[in-house]
Order: sequence, then structure tokens, then C-alpha cells
Amino acid sequence: MKTQSSATTRPAIAVSTPAAVPDIAPQPSGLGTLLAALGVVAFSLTFPATAWGLEGFGPWSLVAVRSVLAALIAGACLLALRVPLPARRHWAGLAVVAAGVVVGFPLLTTLALRTSTTSHAAVVVGLLPLTTALLSALRMGTRPSRTFWAAALAGAGAVVAFTVQQSGGALTTADLYLFGALLVCAAGYTEGGRLARVVPGWQVIGWALVFCLPLSVPAAALALAHEPVRLTAHSVAGLLWVAAGSQFLGLVVWYRGMAAIGIPKASQLQLAQPLLTLVWSVLLLGEHLTPAAPLTAAAVLICIAVTQRVRG
Repeated sequence: MKTQSSATTRPAIAVSTPAAVPDIAPQPSGLGTLLAALGVVAFSLTFPATAWGLEGFGPWSLVAVRSVLAALIAGACLLALRVPLPARRHWAGLAVVAAGVVVGFPLLTTLALRTSTTSHAAVVVGLLPLTTALLSALRMGTRPSRTFWAAALAGAGAVVAFTVQQSGGALTTADLYLFGALLVCAAGYTEGGRLARVVPGWQVIGWALVFCLPLSVPAAALALAHEPVRLTAHSVAGLLWVAAGSQFLGLVVWYRGMAAIGIPKASQLQLAQPLLTLVWSVLLLGEHLTPAAPLTAAAVLICIAVTQRVRG
């Protein structure tokens, strides 16, 4: 009888500890939509905030200090909630997320914004959802339809035509930085999306940030020692936003909203991001848009909308 009793109690203990229940619990759709929309707004402010940050920091200093501050915020949240270390099998994926989202995309876009306007960069990076979809298809083995690929190629063609027209017939160094940023960020998003199936999304970006601290802290010290710093209201506000708003908090509300309303609906909300950035570039930076910028952004949005509808 004792042997029978112990055998029946062990399975109950093994299945009684669901670690991520608070993160995947259903939420009202209205709240989920609001959270996802707040994430899109946060991301749309990244380029204007980076432009402000560059008024007082060098590009390397801005990226490194941004990563350190975001990691401290993420680490405090992980520590306060007593989140255990991720399993070793997830470390390689977290390294890809860190390389793409924490280091690669911020660095390459910051270098690009030294010579490119935020409106120009917003149109080019408006292709990010398409790029992510393409890499996701390769990584996950999905087979989108011909309509999907036609829309993806049309969007890519519109962006390439815009960048060549704006640069007088040839791609500039800033454009190369931006296209590189598309690839590394798409890789980070793809791997992060895969990990988010088994680990809460905010923990994915949180651990990616924390794991980068051994590199970001000495990088920040070295960059600050070699690049001049001029603290102004704009530069400090820009740094704080890209660190707390874009790099961490924006992703927290985005992932929670996405969990509540589903990936297809959340993706539809993100279609507004390039146009929002164009608005911020005018209101916050006083940039003057060429007619090609909003027209190209609208064309890219149409192409993305087609791909999202087909994928759904």
C-alpha cells in the first residue's frame, strides 16, 4: 500500500508548478489592444530620441550607456520577481536576441542617424516587419503563399527605390547601416519570438540585456573616455527614453499586449509605426518631409498589410 501511495503522489507534484501562469493569463481584449498600442508608440519614438541623444553623446557612448541602463532596469525587475535563470538550452537563442536587438540594431541605426534624417530612416526601417517575416519563414520552415512573397518584394522594391532616389542615385553609408540593422533586428525578433513560446517575452529581452552587461559596462566606460559628452535637456531625455522606453518598457507592454490579443492583431497595430515616426520627426525635430517619404511609407504599409492578411 505504501508503494502504491507514493507512486500516485509523485505525478501530482511534478505537474503542480506552472512557472509562467501570470504572464500567459488571459486579459481583456481592450486592455491588450491598449498595451500593444503603447508598445508601438514607444518604438515610434526611438529614432527621434536617438537624434536627441546624439546631440550630447557620441554614437558608441549612446548605445553602450543605453544598454547598461536598460539592463539595470531589467535586472531589477527580474530580481524583484525572483525569476530563475533561463535553462541552458535557451542561452544560444538569447545570444541571438542580444546580438540583434540589444547591440546590433541600436548600434547600426545610431551610426546611420549621424548622417541620415529620422524620416528617411523610418521609411527604410519600415521594412522590418517584412524582413522579420522572411527570416521567420526560413527559421521556422513555414511556406507563405505567392501573394505574400509578391507583396514582400514590392515593399522591398519601394524602399530601395526611395533610398536610391533620396541619395542621388546611389546608396549611402547610412543606408547600408540601416539595411544591416534590418537584418540583425529581424534575426533577433525571429529568435525572440521562438523563445517567447516557452519563456515569457519580457523575460527574453530582460535576460538578453542582463547577459550583455559584461560587454556593455566596459564598452560604456571606454566610449565615455574617448567621446566627448555634452549634457543637455535633449541629450539626457533622448538617452533615458531609448534606454527605458524603447529598449525595455516598450517591449514589456508590447509582449503583454501581443499575448492578450494575439500576434496577427498586434502586428496590424505595428503597421502605424513608420508613419508615427514621421510625425514625431516633424513635431520634435522640425524636419521637413519630402513628398516621397510619406508616399513610400504608405506603399510599404500596404505591402505589409497584404502579407499580414495572407499570413493570418
